[in-house]
Amino acid sequence: MLTINVAFLLTVIVLLRLRRRTEARSRADEKMTVVIVLILGVLLAPTAFGQDVLDVVGELVSGRWG
Repeated sequence: MLTINVAFLLTVIVLLRLRRRTEARSRADEKMTVVIVLILGVLLAPTAFGQDVLDVVGELVSGRWG
């Protein structure tokens, strides 16, 4: 049985939507992209990958990285 990770599927959708030219997007299309990205963030946040991203961003903001 084939299973598809919803977060992975949303990532692919976001990347495909962002590849289009800015001029070709309507306001509704931009709002839909924002909603999809927010849902993706909610799905990734509790995962180990999401926690790693949070740690890296926290270090960048505090100036301890690099």
